[in-house]
Amino acid sequence: MFFWFIKIIAFIPFWILYPTRLKNKKNLPKGKCVIIANHRSNTDPLILVNMIWRKQHCVAKKELFKNCILRGFLKSMNAIPIDRQKVEISTIKQCLSVLKNNKILTIFPEGTRNKTDMPLGEIKGGASIFATKANAPIVPVWIKKKPKLFCFNTITIGTPFYITKEDSEHGDEIMKNKLLELRETVINKK
Repeated sequence: MFFWFIKIIAFIPFWILYPTRLKNKKNLPKGKCVIIANHRSNTDPLILVNMIWRKQHCVAKKELFKNCILRGFLKSMNAIPIDRQKVEISTIKQCLSVLKNNKILTIFPEGTRNKTDMPLGEIKGGASIFATKANAPIVPVWIKKKPKLFCFNTITIGTPFYITKEDSEHGDEIMKNKLLELRETVINKK
């Protein structure tokens, strides 16, 4: 309930601060899915939650949960803490439970903000493991630019895809290729 209260109250002010257009909403499946997105800014998760009108459970680094006020906010917004050095069993169970309950799990598979000139950093395979175990589609999402106050931006939702158990060994590579393909589509539609 608190999630929707915050979302409704914050939508317009947040959109004014970070004006963003969402493209290809029809690509988001009705049921469970794992959203993977590029990650350039601390505001990326907030923008995704603000623009996609379905409840998401975002995976967030555990360090963010140290501050009691921020921890309360993150938990009310369905964030799942993750230790990026050693993923705990409880985190895996929480993520799989989200998908089992037909909900959206949002992960930034680079694991941290990309501060390089490269379009994507190294991709971690966690998202593909969760998707494969839950038989959930993975939905690539590309945030066109690093969000800046009062600067227009675009989020594009790509075509969902599955990673089979046979392909799960190369899940990180498959996800990277899908994100880069989506980026090319976004760039070429200028």
